[in-house]
Amino acid sequence: MSGIKVGVIGGSGLYEMDGLSNVGSERVVTPYGDPSDEFVTGTLAGVPMVFLPRHGRGHRFTPSEINYRANIYGLKSLGVTHIISVSACGSLKEEIEPGQIVLITQFFDRTKNRAATFFGDGVVAHVPFADPICGDLRKILLDTAADLGVPHHDGGTYVCMEGPAFSTRAESHFYRQVGAEVIGMTNLTEAKLAREAALSYATLALATDYDCWRSEDANVDISEILKVMGANIANAKKIIAAAVPKITADTGAWIPESLKFAVVTAKESIPDKRKRDLDLVWRDYFTP
Repeated sequence: MSGIKVGVIGGSGLYEMDGLSNVGSERVVTPYGDPSDEFVTGTLAGVPMVFLPRHGRGHRFTPSEINYRANIYGLKSLGVTHIISVSACGSLKEEIEPGQIVLITQFFDRTKNRAATFFGDGVVAHVPFADPICGDLRKILLDTAADLGVPHHDGGTYVCMEGPAFSTRAESHFYRQVGAEVIGMTNLTEAKLAREAALSYATLALATDYDCWRSEDANVDISEILKVMGANIANAKKIIAAAVPKITADTGAWIPESLKFAVVTAKESIPDKRKRDLDLVWRDYFTP
């Protein structure tokens, strides 16, 4: 377990897990601006942990306003090696009931107004992203959910929409036609940046409601979502607490390979400032 540090990105309350010791907080400065909030640090079952509310305490940032680059960079700078994302989502399948958890395997990108790469501004890189979720970390979470008897679904596609408005009914039906399981507004962007930063990333997608395709229901109601979310968060905490001690250095060990051959810009053409900005991201895998 040496060298393992687990980051958890989610909403308020996830840093209040039973058994968390040595609790502290750290503010991180990044080349990409300020993260969503201070990072809460601690230890759980002997494993160092870092928690971050992606929308900030008090839920201050819309999905498009979240500084995803600063959040992932900040976790990397604190030594995080594996990220568990906990995220509310809408169900696109009858069998995925509100209150259940989906261990997703894929994303479908419908975002348009957010920075989703550390590269650009003089540096071009293309990381492989065919399998956006770390299968090793996902399997640990999946097996743990099964062991605990938490209602869950194995696999599925997460549609990541821009938001902050929910889907139209036409959009919701379209996503069902392409075979997606859940819809949310945040996780794809995190997953892209985690891959560039050579971090293992997996999602606990918490179904809080049926998306608006289900015409017999009322439109998506945020008050109802919040009621279900409380129970979902309790189950997510149980899974995380039991799963974290199972994570090893071999969990997602293949992911750093993604960065080895990703940079295509000639080394002599990379601006010095960009070398400094990206040093934390690529230092172990690429020498400019």
